[in-house]
Amino acid sequence: MPRQVDHVGRRRLIAEAVCRLADERGLEGVTLRDVATRAQVSMGAVQRCFRTKEEMLVFALEHVGERISERVRARLVRSPAQSAGTALGHAVTEVSLLGEEHRAEARVWLAFVAQAAVSEALAGALRSNYAALHEAFTRLVSEAGEGTDRAVPLDPRREARALLALADGLTTHVLVGHLTPQEAQDVLHTHLTGLWEQPGPTSSRP
Repeated sequence: MPRQVDHVGRRRLIAEAVCRLADERGLEGVTLRDVATRAQVSMGAVQRCFRTKEEMLVFALEHVGERISERVRARLVRSPAQSAGTALGHAVTEVSLLGEEHRAEARVWLAFVAQAAVSEALAGALRSNYAALHEAFTRLVSEAGEGTDRAVPLDPRREARALLALADGLTTHVLVGHLTPQEAQDVLHTHLTGLWEQPGPTSSRP
């Protein structure tokens, strides 16, 4: 009886190999041959899973995005009684990849972002990932804003866009050493706190 091949498992194994190589060399250093060697499969096995290198890279990017999203979901499930504001803070922190344990993942993520500037296939995958995160952040901002008494109500979709941009920016600043992880956490905390504070009166010019 022919041996059954777990194609889903093999594709994930190859995606992990892509990520390890991207962490070490950047995406320009990722070749099908090196991926096969790192994943300990044949070149033929890689080519049966992915028709092109671009298809392989798109799957690897989606694999990383799903891994981050799964951590966000797990963080929220672990503390179901937390406020929406606290949940939002946890979610943005996970997406920012500020912890030392996520440093390699941050390098891989930014390598994909850089390559997406010249690859429409990768750009499309990134847009889908950002769209899903934007919807999740929008919901959390909306729920958290319901418990505040602001003269100017929050625009949840706009604030969600700002948080996504802030998360990506903090990832970059920590990775290149412009900010320490703690400084980045302070920036994030200050921004989130400011969302729920009542804005003061604006001064008028004479």
